[in-house]
Amino acid sequence: MQSRHALSFACFACHHDKRYHSIDEIRNGFQIFSDNLKLIRSTNRRSLTYMLGVNHFADWTWEEFTRHKLGAPQNCSATLKGNHRLTDVVLPDEKDWRKEGIVSQVKDQGNCRSSWTFRLLFEVEKLFGMTQLVHWRQLTRRPLGKNISLSEQQLVDCVGAFNNFGCNDGLPSKAFEYIKYNGGLDTEEAYPYTGKDGVYKFAAKNVAIQVIDSINITLGAEDELKQAVAFVRPVSVAFEVSKDFQFYNNGVYTNTICGSMPMLFSF
Repeated sequence: MQSRHALSFACFACHHDKRYHSIDEIRNGFQIFSDNLKLIRSTNRRSLTYMLGVNHFADWTWEEFTRHKLGAPQNCSATLKGNHRLTDVVLPDEKDWRKEGIVSQVKDQGNCRSSWTFRLLFEVEKLFGMTQLVHWRQLTRRPLGKNISLSEQQLVDCVGAFNNFGCNDGLPSKAFEYIKYNGGLDTEEAYPYTGKDGVYKFAAKNVAIQVIDSINITLGAEDELKQAVAFVRPVSVAFEVSKDFQFYNNGVYTNTICGSMPMLFSF
């Protein structure tokens, strides 16, 4: 078993360009990898609605993953009553925004707990994409505009005054307030992501988009969430995850384990 794990570990380290600086680091990485590989294989044998796989976090402990990637629950607008108004409209059986051509590629936050920035800008970028799509459908000879990519780094660096904490977590609702107050957000090209806390570099000439208002969904209100996804736009959420999410590969992720100190992932 150890020899098979050793071969898998060698392939993993090569594929993900892992660099270990001592024999002790190699041994420690191998032990963590072996434990995680057992979890991945045992979980996949349970015929769940999702599958796990070896990824670049396979030599990370759960503690490392939570420290660098996940956020703790905060006192946020999601705990208040939302402002989305339900209607009697019949919901479709399914809605896949990817088929509309407005869902962008997954981005990597690095070792910065900034998933809240990606969660927010996914929402704003998709709304911009929907606007472009409407124009394209109205003017059929006009090519569909390229999806815009906005600056997560600006939010990491500049939203401290709105009770957000850069690489130490934050709330999209507070970031919306910042964008409205600031008068807009720069493009990613003008203000690129570094994955660490930086200094304020905003330039008004590089503003690509402005926010007038936002919609919050009441915590636990599934009817509001369904209707918003079906008829408004893609929705950004945060949900509690446990250790197996670290190795999520595909399928519908479900978990009934609730921790005393829940860790949240935003997308």
